[in-house]
Amino acid sequence: MTSTPPPGTPSSLDPEIAARLRRGADGLVPAIAQQYDTGEVLMLGWMDDEALHRTLTTGRCTYWSRSRQEYWVKGDTSGHFQWVRSVALDCDADTVLVKVDQVGAACHTGDRTCFDADVLLKDAEGAMGTEGVADTGGADSGVPAVDQ
Repeated sequence: MTSTPPPGTPSSLDPEIAARLRRGADGLVPAIAQQYDTGEVLMLGWMDDEALHRTLTTGRCTYWSRSRQEYWVKGDTSGHFQWVRSVALDCDADTVLVKVDQVGAACHTGDRTCFDADVLLKDAEGAMGTEGVADTGGADSGVPAVDQ
């Protein structure tokens, strides 16, 4: 962990990238970590400009800890590293997707992901019935077929 200035402090992030980011009032953007080869969603952390800069330049995920008010590099204390494979902004430039090669657990509880312990809905196919389901076309629908 690295104690450093709070979010919003000038950083070394490329000014063109910084100009595109849509940050929250606290200067942060959510950063989703996803396993690069399986698509498994691992965790959500928070980044400011400097954390994103460090992530882009070091090849390791750096986050801003809102509770500790400091930067932390995933794996420095746990040994559960996130090796960066790619970084992308979503269409609104208010969320970062970091595809990583996760070594060990991603969650601070020791679980593989932060999303496997408290599943609220599982295998919901058919749960909505036909309401809210788009017609993707077909021979009898009158709607041109859509490739999926």
